[in-house]
Amino acid sequence: MMRTLLVRGMLAGLIAGVLAFVFAYLFGEPSVNAAIGIEESGGAAHSHSHDHGAGAEPATAPAPAEHEEEVVPRDIQSTLGLFAGVAVYGVAIGGLFSLAFAFVYGRLGTLRPRVTTALLTGGAFAVVFLVPFLKYPANPPAVGQAGTIGQRTELYFGFVAISLLAGILAAAFGRKLADALGAWRGGLLACAGYVVVMAVAAWLMPVIDEVPATFPGSTLWSFRTASVGTQLTLWVSLGLIFGFLAEKALTKKPAEAVSAA
Repeated sequence: MMRTLLVRGMLAGLIAGVLAFVFAYLFGEPSVNAAIGIEESGGAAHSHSHDHGAGAEPATAPAPAEHEEEVVPRDIQSTLGLFAGVAVYGVAIGGLFSLAFAFVYGRLGTLRPRVTTALLTGGAFAVVFLVPFLKYPANPPAVGQAGTIGQRTELYFGFVAISLLAGILAAAFGRKLADALGAWRGGLLACAGYVVVMAVAAWLMPVIDEVPATFPGSTLWSFRTASVGTQLTLWVSLGLIFGFLAEKALTKKPAEAVSAA
């Protein structure tokens, strides 16, 4: 059954990745192109790397008079490159999600696979992406300093690690609290504990604000909302597809056992 769930999770992740790519291409790439135009015109900090994933994106100092030739053409980056990156990410997330589902299924009471998947999807989206994004939001090209690339990357992934650890602990303690106080109160206390821990972590960790004063706020807003939309598309699609596939797999065996009896 573990192998079945893993395969279905990776399949669901692949489909979700394709859907997320479509969203990112339609709604995210226009703001990326606008940021690159600003970058090349010298209106903001310059970046030779057009990497625009979530978290902290590399950016360098002011634009030189002549630009270096890109190793990978922009049209390839925005199509095949974007598709490959999002698809691989979707498959990886789908596989990890299926393992997490296999671990929690049956430990949250008698919830159906789809309900368990829905709860896990919401929690994973918040813990893995949304909370870290609120502290260190994604930046488009032309935003950021060259010398802080490594620091920004370390801080972002460090905050993701803290969020994951806090989320796992909150889920574990929430299960125990639910046995003692009831599911509703236990769940609320666990969520409150997670929020407090992450609020303290966000307060203690450094603030990074390298958006140039001349950078258009509308472009930054469009890019960040597209980043959230892409991740939301990925996670919602993953939850719906995997929930359907998992319920079909897990309810098949009992039905076959009844028929055989």
